[in-house]
Formats: sequence, structure tokens, C-alpha cells
Amino acid sequence: MGPAGWDAMRSMRRADDLKGVTLTRGVKRRILRFAHPYRWDIAVFIALVTLIAAIGVATPVLAGDIVNELTGADGTQRGVVAIASVIAGLALAEGLLNLAMRWYGAKLGEGIIFDLRRAVFDHVQSMPVAFFTRSQTGALVSRLNNDVMGAQRAFTSTLSGLVSNGIAVALIIGVMFFQSWQITLLSLVLVPVFLVPAKWVGRKLAELTKESFDLNAAMNTQMAERFNVGGAMLVKLFGRPDTESEEFAGKADRVRGIGITTAMYARTFIVALTLVAGLSQALAYGLGGALVFAGQLSAGTVVTLALLLTRLYGPLTALSNVRVDVMSALVSFQRVFEVLDLKPLIEEKPDARELPPGAASIAFRDVRFRYPGAAQVSLASLEDLARPDRSDSGRDILRGVSFDVAPGELVALVGHSGAGKTTTATLVPRLYDVTAGAVEVGGVDVRDLKAASLSSHIGMVTQDAHLFHDTVRENLAYARPGATDEEIWEALDRAQIGDTVRRLESGLDTVVGERGYRFSGGEKQRLAIARVLLKAPPIVILDEATAHLDSESEAAVQRALDTALEGRTSLVIAHRLSTVRRADRIVVLEDGLVAESGTHDDLVARGGIYAELYRTQFEEPGSAGSGVDGGVEIGPEEPVPTAA
Repeated sequence: MGPAGWDAMRSMRRADDLKGVTLTRGVKRRILRFAHPYRWDIAVFIALVTLIAAIGVATPVLAGDIVNELTGADGTQRGVVAIASVIAGLALAEGLLNLAMRWYGAKLGEGIIFDLRRAVFDHVQSMPVAFFTRSQTGALVSRLNNDVMGAQRAFTSTLSGLVSNGIAVALIIGVMFFQSWQITLLSLVLVPVFLVPAKWVGRKLAELTKESFDLNAAMNTQMAERFNVGGAMLVKLFGRPDTESEEFAGKADRVRGIGITTAMYARTFIVALTLVAGLSQALAYGLGGALVFAGQLSAGTVVTLALLLTRLYGPLTALSNVRVDVMSALVSFQRVFEVLDLKPLIEEKPDARELPPGAASIAFRDVRFRYPGAAQVSLASLEDLARPDRSDSGRDILRGVSFDVAPGELVALVGHSGAGKTTTATLVPRLYDVTAGAVEVGGVDVRDLKAASLSSHIGMVTQDAHLFHDTVRENLAYARPGATDEEIWEALDRAQIGDTVRRLESGLDTVVGERGYRFSGGEKQRLAIARVLLKAPPIVILDEATAHLDSESEAAVQRALDTALEGRTSLVIAHRLSTVRRADRIVVLEDGLVAESGTHDDLVARGGIYAELYRTQFEEPGSAGSGVDGGVEIGPEEPVPTAA
């Protein structure tokens, strides 16, 4: 069975997956616009495919001419050699054309993959943080890999298959009718005999393939969850490796069974196609022989017809499923376009400005904010579960917040959980945009600034210090590409983590592990602080940087923070009294509003919300006014990744 037969079998496997799928308007026009830069490559590619298909039909005809030369009264050795030379030349030309077609196909396909992946990757990067808090990572990766590859096939295998198979079938049937309409009609009668059971085989293959994909996805999920550090520890701590092994083996065993069954169905398809082609050849030889003896056909014509029949059924079957191939490609494009059509909520203005060097003031001007709803930031197909949106998107988290942070000033944000502290901090680096009012840095609305300029002025450390699965050096240099080892070591020393890294066998080349699991929580925090120190921004934002750490780690991180905040404008979501007491000013948030503002002593003396927090959370029982260090119980309103 040739490539056309394999393509037909794959098409039938996908048929059931496309049931109920509808295409949005304009998809085809967008594909044509997308393909416009490759129009000349596509034209050459189609021309090469056409020539190869024509050669495939010409060779059997020439083979029949050789038989006529050998059996005819007028045949000569010179004529046989001449025809054989033409066949050899066509074979050589077909080989060269196939190489050229492969080159153009690869150039076209890889170019489209590059353009699509780059477009999707860049667009996803431009999406707000809310997009990533809702979208499933695996679904995003699938758009970048599976769907892009599916779209690429539209211009390679689907396009070439449609053109070559269409031309081949048209030429073969045309030549056969010209040679003998009787044999042609008799041969075509067998087509339904093959296509009907082939459709049934295709449905069974689609069902089995879908089940296999689902099982493989389940195994991948199980491996991803159990093979990361946290999952592996959980399995070991609860003594469940045998259970996990049995569960995995059950899925793998079913996949093995499906593989065997699928192989038999596929082989049945191949045998059926070969059988029909063989029966057609037998009919052609039988009827053709009779016509030869009747003087109506030549022996060469019978050979030509028989050879053409061997090339007919594969392309004919492939064309019967061409709708599936085209729909699969269109659906892949549509899924890619869905992501590209998501409008980023945060966009840089065409006339965006640069911040002047050293700009370090922060101002909140009557800021109101509510989180965007799911329809504004995500796609249902990118979310793990489709559930009604019960988030805070319908209510204001901030309801008119106003305060200033002067250059070099340390301002602490405190308040009960859900008061809006983390939300307030994320508005400064423009991870979200305000609903109303304005956030200013250096006296300029952040919405009027270039993203790169704003980012270069701000360093942020959160309680979940994220590290890439890379070396210590690369994790720090991410904040400042091109930094020397001396500068990295200086940042590590200032962050109170230099000695720890020096004790590691590989030093700066130590791979931190997935999400930095090779380091403790306090060590990861200090590495994140070192990253900010290496960046050396004029503004530093700390979002509970010492939360959930033990006393020793908290003390080390606090020393690192002292260095990080020195001489910089600092906005700190306070967790420890030591940070709060040293603040130039404390802003107390309550229910999305600034309830109080002042120094530690002023607020305690005032007897308001801060004083209540101080009494209930900062002081030991019976030690009123003692100033004993403690912590404020606060929780993040929205997960936010660590920024440099």
C-alpha cells in the first residue's frame, strides 16, 4: 500500500473527532492571508506535485508500449530501448522532483510552524496575569505544539495529498477510459465493495485511537503529578507506590491491548485494499485477454490498464476522506486563531513614554479595581473545568485607594486577609490595570509608560519565590543578562546566601531543581532577593517575603531585605513587626479602602484597626506595649508570580 492508503487510514481515524465541530466565519480567509507570504513556494510545490503525479501515470502507459513493441509485428529492439530510456529518464526526473518537492514542502511547513509558534508564544506572553491563573498550562502547550502541527499539515500533507491524489485519479481514469471503457467501468464497480467496509474500519480505528489518546493523557498526568518533587514525596510519605504502580499498569495494559487491536484493524485495511486491487487486476487481465483475442485490444494496453489499477484505489480512497483532512487542518487553524484573537487587557500605547533614570516615587490616585471575568481573559477550552465564574470579578476589590510613596521612603501595607494588599502591590508593575483612577510611578501614569521601562525600575519579591529549573547563575542573570560572576557573587553575599552557594559542589552551576526544590524556603527567598539586588531597581515591592518561614530563615531573609531596601523606594506588605515598626509610614487597608495611615507609634496611640491588629497579633498575652516581635496573619488575594 502506498502513502495514499496510509493517509486514508489516518483520515478515517480522525473522522469521529470532528463530529459536531463548527468553523467560525472567516477562518478560510484568514488562512489565505496567513499563507500569502508563501504564495510562490506554494505554487512551486503544487507544480512539483502535479508533475510527479503525471509521471506516475505516464510510466504504466510506457510499460504497455514496451509490451506492444515486444509482441507487435512492427516492434523493434531500438523502439524497446528508446521507450526504456524514456522510462529511466522519467524515473530519474521523478526522483529529482521528489527531492525538490520535499525541500519546498519542508521549507513551507517549517516556515509556517515558526510563524505560528512565534505568534502564539508572543501573544500569550502579552496576556495579563489573570489569563495564566485561569488557563491550564497543558492546554496552552498543546496549542503551541499539536494544533500548530495540525495547521502545518494543511500546507504539506493535506495540500500535497489533495493535489496529487486528485490529479492521479483524474489522469488514471481518463487514460483508462481512453484505453478501454469496458475494463474501466468493471474496475470501478469494485470501489464501493472496498469503501463501505473501509468506513467501518475507520470508525473502529477512531474509537480505539481516541481511547488510546485519553489513556496516554491520563498516564502523562499521573507521571507529571507523581514525578515532580512534591508528588514523589507525597507518594513515599503515604506509602502508596504499589497502588500507583497498579493504577499505571492498568492504563498501560489497556493501551497495549488497543495497540494490538489497532494493528490488526490497520492490517485488515491494508489487506482489503491489496485484495481489491488484486481482484481488479484479475478482472482486467481476464476481460482484457478476451478483448485481445477478439482483436479489440493490444497486449500492451492490458498491461497498462493492470498497472494503472494498482495506482488507482489508494488515491481514490484518500479522496473519499479528503473532507476529514481539510476539516482537521481548518479546526487546527481555528484553535490557533482562538488564542491569537484573545485581546490582551494590558496593552502598551503607541506613544508610550520612557521613565527618566532613577524615577522612584509611587502614587495611588483614587484607585478602584475589580478582577476581570473569565470571558475577558481566557478561553473555556484552555481551562481545566468549565464552571460558573464565582470569582471576585463582579465586585470592587479596591474602592478609592489614595496614598503616596516618596523616593527612598518605606511604606508598609497591613490589614486583614482580603483587604486588598496584594492587589494594590500588583498594580504598580502593571500586572493588572486599574478599573478607575490611576497608579503613577515617577509622576507618570503607568498606563502611559513603556512596559520595558516600567519593569526596569521595579523589583518584586513574593512569598512564593519562583526559580526556573536551571542553574543558580542563570536564575540570577535572568534579571540582568550579561552580569559577571563577580557581580552575581556580590548580590548573593548581600542577600545572605553567598556562603550557602559556595558550599555547593557546583557553585553557581548548581541546578536549582524544579521550582527551586533543592533549596529551602528561606534559601529560595534569599536567591529571589539576590536577583532583585542584581537588577538594582530604584523601587522594590515585597509581598509577604518572610511569610511561613521558620525563625532562623526569617532572620536571614530579614537581613537580606535590609540590604535590598536600603536607599530604595519600598512598598512592603508587612508580615513581621520588625518591618512594620521600621517603616516610614504604615497604610492600613480595610475592605478596599485606606482606613488609616501613619507611623507605628501614631497608629498604636490612635487605637484603631492597626492598634487592634497590634494587640491581637503582635503582642504576647499580658505584654501590652512591650513591642515584642510577631506576625500579621495575611493571605494573598490573587496568585502572582515572582517578578525580577
